[in-house]
Amino acid sequence: MCSPEATVAEDLGAVLGAVARTLQAEPDLDTTLTAIVTAALNQVTGTDYAGISLIERGKIRTVAPTDEVVTAIDEIQYRTKQGPCVDAIVTHEIYRTGDLTAETRWPAFTPAAAATGMRSMLAYRLFVSDTTLGSLNLYSRSLDAFSDQTERDGQLFASHAAIALTGAQTEARLQVALGHRDAIGMAKGILMERHDIDPVSAFQMLVESSQTTNMKLYQVAAWLVENRRELSPRGSTG
Repeated sequence: MCSPEATVAEDLGAVLGAVARTLQAEPDLDTTLTAIVTAALNQVTGTDYAGISLIERGKIRTVAPTDEVVTAIDEIQYRTKQGPCVDAIVTHEIYRTGDLTAETRWPAFTPAAAATGMRSMLAYRLFVSDTTLGSLNLYSRSLDAFSDQTERDGQLFASHAAIALTGAQTEARLQVALGHRDAIGMAKGILMERHDIDPVSAFQMLVESSQTTNMKLYQVAAWLVENRRELSPRGSTG
């Protein structure tokens, strides 16, 4: 006969497997983020709200919050540079608090956070290898909402979520790169036809326009493709 702990682990494993299949079917980044927080909300005991603090270009922003209060609390953390989510990202540890009104670790953060009615928080670093993606943040209006067992279950969930997130981010970057390549190829074709030049010369024209306008190469290409009908047959890109 299985122990209660083994049963919980099996149930959580089944849930994570189902989430993984969902993400594989719809691998775009927004879908992934929404699926992660929704599953956390539904499966991690004690959770009233959930969100993700995502690191982008050295800055942190909240994505896929399940309620506006999540964004409000996170903004306090980012402004004060204090709180469970910030520390989870910086120190690579799990942070849990069961009563924000009595919490002393983040004096600039906790009074404002407690004023929202939130009492418990649990934050996990989202990472793959040595790369920190952000943090998975769980919130509750109840005192001591998260137990030791909940913290362990959530850690397993956060590990799977990080893998799903990095996969979705890689896919998103690939799609952007492919889109840029297609736009540049189309722009080169337009210039080759209108100026009767070879591919190298067409690419050089794009580079020169990029330098002249202080725009990225793919932005010049996208502009040319979008406005090709308005340009004269022998017009230029600049």
